[in-house]
Amino acid sequence: MNYFLIYLAAVSLFAVIITVFDKIRAMRGGWRVRESTLLIVSALGGSIAMLLTMLLIRHKTRKPKFMLGIPLIIILQIAAAVLVWRLFYA
Repeated sequence: MNYFLIYLAAVSLFAVIITVFDKIRAMRGGWRVRESTLLIVSALGGSIAMLLTMLLIRHKTRKPKFMLGIPLIIILQIAAAVLVWRLFYA
């Protein structure tokens, strides 16, 4: 369980970093992080951190792909966690 929490902390930190990096690059007109990369990092466990960061820095908040997609990913992750918990720990 400790390794899982370390993993979630690491992927969440990475999600925050690439979201902020993409925002900075968007403001400066430079190379951007692909949307698919942002969504993959979200799906790999950085969804809550990414969503909170996007809302905080107002990045991609007009894109339904992110404002609907990431909350959907969070719901699916919670459902998967509950399922795993019931199967293996209950």
